[in-house]
Amino acid sequence: MSTQDVQMKDDESQSQSKPSFHSDSASTLQHLKEAASFIEAASSTKEVRRISRAVRLTVALRRKLTAGVLSAFLDFALLPGSEAHQHLSAYLKNDNHDMEVDNDAAASAVQAPAKHSLPELEIYCYLLVILFLIDQKRFDEAKACSSVSIARIKSFNRRTVDVLASRLYFYYSFCYELTGNLAEIRGNLLALHRIATLRHDELGQETLLNLLLRNYLHYNLYDQAEKLRSKAPRFEAHSNQQFCRYLFYLGKIRTIQLEYTDAKESLLQAARKAPLAAQGFRIQCNKWAVLVRLLLGEIPERIIFMQKGMEKALRPYFELTNAVRIGDLELFRNVASNFAGTFGTDQTHNLIVRLRHNVIRTGLRNISISYSRISLADVAEKLRLVSGNPIADAESIVAKAIRDGAIEASLDHANGWMVSKETGDIYSTNEPQAAFNSRIAFCLNMHNEAVRALRFPPNPHKEKESAERRERQQQEQELANHIAEDDDDDDF
Repeated sequence: MSTQDVQMKDDESQSQSKPSFHSDSASTLQHLKEAASFIEAASSTKEVRRISRAVRLTVALRRKLTAGVLSAFLDFALLPGSEAHQHLSAYLKNDNHDMEVDNDAAASAVQAPAKHSLPELEIYCYLLVILFLIDQKRFDEAKACSSVSIARIKSFNRRTVDVLASRLYFYYSFCYELTGNLAEIRGNLLALHRIATLRHDELGQETLLNLLLRNYLHYNLYDQAEKLRSKAPRFEAHSNQQFCRYLFYLGKIRTIQLEYTDAKESLLQAARKAPLAAQGFRIQCNKWAVLVRLLLGEIPERIIFMQKGMEKALRPYFELTNAVRIGDLELFRNVASNFAGTFGTDQTHNLIVRLRHNVIRTGLRNISISYSRISLADVAEKLRLVSGNPIADAESIVAKAIRDGAIEASLDHANGWMVSKETGDIYSTNEPQAAFNSRIAFCLNMHNEAVRALRFPPNPHKEKESAERRERQQQEQELANHIAEDDDDDDF
């Protein structure tokens, strides 16, 4: 085959691929124009739900954004020569790839420009460019663009901007986190939270509170995070995603503060409420929830570690749970050393250290159930205590477990024995009642949250009926006034 034939085939393949590229670009541009129409309608009618619809459409188009498509959309949405247009176009001119758009699409973008520049459309354009820069891994430029967009948002106080502003707050913090400069914006985030509070922007408050908590927890500033959380204004959650993040951060704070019961409730609720698509978030929630349950003396169910797509990520915690369940201190040490890197990355190493006491207590409980009387030397051997005087350590550990009520036993110091008592019937205690009470409370709480989360679409028929009812009441009132006037005339 000659080189000319190869070249001709390459030219044909390129000519065949170009129409599909142009058609995809035109389709993406058309969808962006549709999102812009939603934003314009929301700005005129003050309906925030249309802005949310435009944001959802943008999420679906994110992977299809190119420099050419965005450049054409900026020409359509923003006034040519405006400050925002020039600033955003500068980021797109740096990308020489995919700058060609279908001629018809570009012509339509020029022929149908926006009548006037809306603040909502300007913020939306900033959001699109930031998403494009992040996907292109141009993090420094994305950080600079997000800083400019945040400065621009401060000049707008409109409810229709709140949804877009909350997204920009998130990517503003995300860009600084990607570049390792998260501490630099803490003061600015606090100022933005104060502005959102004064403007009664509850969605912005929700988002900024979570970003501040993430900022503090990133640097292990748990006390400051708790002070901020406790003093921040509380209100009904507007975003399920933000509420899930808040519950996760609250669970982490409660865990560090040794409030394991509250931490368990928050972490399990966050994992349950999280969307199925947020797999990474659900994995983190499950990791912390497993550790909290182990610290509470519970053994998580095996099905938690077998969830689809989570088996590999939760494998270290499964091995850890197995060591705690058996009460084998040597196995626990091996697991902690083998997966030390994973636990360090997850920032759970300090919790692993706390689990050592639970492993010993579980082993003691198994020994007390198996033996009616056992020497302290055998207890030290079975627990695999490694120290200078294992018998004395075993004696102190058994004494503490008896005092805390972990085991039903007594110590015979003269002979060096641990004597176990007979295990009573658990159904003669209050434990079954407490278990049923916790289950009932959980179900009632879930029902109340489901009722509060109900959303109903606007019903124009009800509005029409209410308008007709007001008109009818007005007519009846006029008729009553007319009859009263006639009665007054008859009296004269």
